[in-house]
Amino acid sequence: MSKLDAIIFDFDGTLADVSLDFDRMKIKIAALGEVFMDERPVPNAKPALEWLEELAGSVMERDRAEGLEFLSRGRLVITAMELDAARDGALFDFTRPVLADLERRGIAVGVISRNISAAVKTVFPDIEQHTRVFIPREDASQVKPNPAHLHQALSAINADTRSALMVGDHPMDVETGHRAGTLSAAVTSGSSRATAFVGHEPDFICADVAALMEELASVNLI
Repeated sequence: MSKLDAIIFDFDGTLADVSLDFDRMKIKIAALGEVFMDERPVPNAKPALEWLEELAGSVMERDRAEGLEFLSRGRLVITAMELDAARDGALFDFTRPVLADLERRGIAVGVISRNISAAVKTVFPDIEQHTRVFIPREDASQVKPNPAHLHQALSAINADTRSALMVGDHPMDVETGHRAGTLSAAVTSGSSRATAFVGHEPDFICADVAALMEELASVNLI
């Protein structure tokens, strides 16, 4: 294909070292759920956000007000953990240079995240000065892996899926790219090792975003 016109990045684990313990998050949601349900719910394979919504939905079937209260409190639990992790997080050293280099090359850069803006900006307060588009959870019509999250970003910068790349540190990011119709790249700088991407078939897999840029340059995509 011709050179890329746009690269959309995930944030946590991709552009920044931010460690969120999603298992612990689910344990906290389960403990809260026990207050509203007959017994403590057992976490399933769904991400914490989707699992919370599923549990709250089941409570709403019995009592709508209680279900909404559970959902509201659960979201506060998630937000508190996101902000705590962000305070201990930091941008990777390569992040600012990579974003600046892509801008010099005329490649539109964006960030989409299932995290909230306040948490992302705790780590990267001037993110909007270094990207063409930034869509955190609260601004997304649907969050990834729903392709609408990526399509929303590409639409904001008037970029075509056929000349765009989605980059992230989780199989969910690769799935998002596949479902949206873009190229996809996996990096192992976050919590997922290379083996986690087996069967997901990313177009590229590298140790981190800096190494990915070298790979993209070697195949003349940037």
